[in-house]
Amino acid sequence: MDSVSARDRITRIVIHIILIIMSIIMIVPFLWMALTAFKTVAESTSIDPFIIFPSEWKFENFAYVWKNYNFLILYKNTLLMIFFRVLCAVVTATMAGYAFGRLNFPGKNILFGMVLVQMMVPPQIFLLPQYLMVSKMHLLDTTFALVFPGLVSAFGTYLMKTSFQSLPKDLEEAGSIDGCNIGQRFLLIMAPLTRSGMVSLGIFTAVFAFKDLMWPMIACTRSDTTSLSAALAKMQGQFATNYPQLMAAALMACIPMIVLYLIFQKQFVEGIATSGGKL
Repeated sequence: MDSVSARDRITRIVIHIILIIMSIIMIVPFLWMALTAFKTVAESTSIDPFIIFPSEWKFENFAYVWKNYNFLILYKNTLLMIFFRVLCAVVTATMAGYAFGRLNFPGKNILFGMVLVQMMVPPQIFLLPQYLMVSKMHLLDTTFALVFPGLVSAFGTYLMKTSFQSLPKDLEEAGSIDGCNIGQRFLLIMAPLTRSGMVSLGIFTAVFAFKDLMWPMIACTRSDTTSLSAALAKMQGQFATNYPQLMAAALMACIPMIVLYLIFQKQFVEGIATSGGKL
């Protein structure tokens, strides 16, 4: 017994050491970004590996970025895009997932196959038709243009379908016996039981929306209508880049997701744990 317990302790210690090393490796890029934001251009581009901390902390980089890149507007555009994409994805995917997972209707398998096809092809294929649709509606450079690709979610439909399929049929049968129609069974019985799936979908949608780069750069070219990711991409020059200012902007761009995580930390952990996915 002593040898087994000693072996278990050694195994736990090795696992903890490996996890600590991996955590440090993951934190290093973020720390490098944060430290670079306070450096001068010369220090940020120095090849000396021992220049880790800035010789003088330059807060001017943050002031310059805040003043010249309208971060309040970028925050507003990004948060609105995240909010409406999450709202639309959860609503439409929940209804579609219930239809595919619990109802029988003609062409069900064919339609769900079309949903799966959307998950199999690169998302860049949809950029041109989406752009043409938004352009024909004369809604380029608007919040709607940022939200448009997230009105429906093929991944969300698949995720919610599996969530509904995991529920026992007895629940719906009991609702039918009590006189509930399809809408009542969906809203009052089945949808509340898939809360973990909705939380997972909301988390993934929010993260994907925050990281979306190509679509905001195409559909919203004005600085007052674009998102944080697109604005950061435009800060990188063709021949030279002010890395301290770029890192300061990147650090400020992380604030919305950090705040959302701190507020909804419990839901983040629950959603990732129940979905079995990773960000």
